[in-house]
Amino acid sequence: MRLSQQALRRHVLPTALCVGLLTSTGALAVPARAADGPVTVVASGLSGPRQISFTSDKKLVVAESDAGRVTEVDVRSGRRTTLLSGIHVAQGVDARGSELFVTQGQASLPTGEPDIGSTTGQDLLSAKGGQAEQLSDLRAFELANNPDGQLHFGPDGRPVDSVSNPYYVLADTSRLLVADGGGNDIVQVDRRTGRTRAWFVPPVITTGSCATLPQNTPGTFGCDPVPTGIAKAPDGTYWVSTFGGEASGSAVLYHLTPAGTVIGTVTGLSNLTGVAVGNDGTVYASQALAPQQAGPPGAVTRISPDGSRTSVAVPFPTGLAYRDGALYVAALSLAGPGAGQVLRLADAAFPEPVGV
Repeated sequence: MRLSQQALRRHVLPTALCVGLLTSTGALAVPARAADGPVTVVASGLSGPRQISFTSDKKLVVAESDAGRVTEVDVRSGRRTTLLSGIHVAQGVDARGSELFVTQGQASLPTGEPDIGSTTGQDLLSAKGGQAEQLSDLRAFELANNPDGQLHFGPDGRPVDSVSNPYYVLADTSRLLVADGGGNDIVQVDRRTGRTRAWFVPPVITTGSCATLPQNTPGTFGCDPVPTGIAKAPDGTYWVSTFGGEASGSAVLYHLTPAGTVIGTVTGLSNLTGVAVGNDGTVYASQALAPQQAGPPGAVTRISPDGSRTSVAVPFPTGLAYRDGALYVAALSLAGPGAGQVLRLADAAFPEPVGV
């Protein structure tokens, strides 16, 4: 697994610099609360926001990875409420009724490298009334099943890569779908029993510069897919984003049936960290490290049903959520404690599309 916190954190800019660059770019720094322009800052002062999703009463919930908490945001007033705290690397969060589902990710070393020897977290939690309990031990599932077949441990018994790093959770009807960036798979978890099985295992990327990059298993080459997001489309199909390697263009968007069978793919993207689908089937994808001519890296790309695409610069975007005709984005997610924001992007925020 090449995403981990390593690939993300090595691109973190100092908080003050990121905030300054955001302000200097203009529209993205407008601290408005009302939907009076193409871009609105809904919430600020967040610490490492990752996945964002909406509850049934239209409140936004945010997994704050750096703070180890889940925060509820009223998108109309900006008011914030802490729902859960003491979460180990909170990365994914979704809700069904009064129940929250949260993924605990993999820890990082002080250097920013993934702590591949850690056994803390790496699971899926269920929470009601502020109390959380483990629903599925995803690290244990990966060790027992290893759906992608990659090597976990070297001859000396030490881990050679991340075993599990649950990054995103989608609360479906009777099941939960979890993107495990460390296990390189999407797993399906029964909401009531916690029974876990593999749902989709994206292939290793062997094109472009990934073709010559060595894998963990000796004699194999390629970039790990590293799934980072799941979205359910209005037609009942699903979209999965993958981070890929740090090589440009190695990320892939997968379009899937409810059974996890591939319908199609979208390529030519980089470092995907989230996906959302609009009411008309338009797909939105966040590219956390997409280079920009000025300011910090990051972009959100809109892919229309006809295949045309257009992008808007957003610094370090990760989680995406679509609601009531607008796209919500976790921004400045890698800029350090207190620097994160949630932005609301109206359709006018995107420039005219270019055909592909």
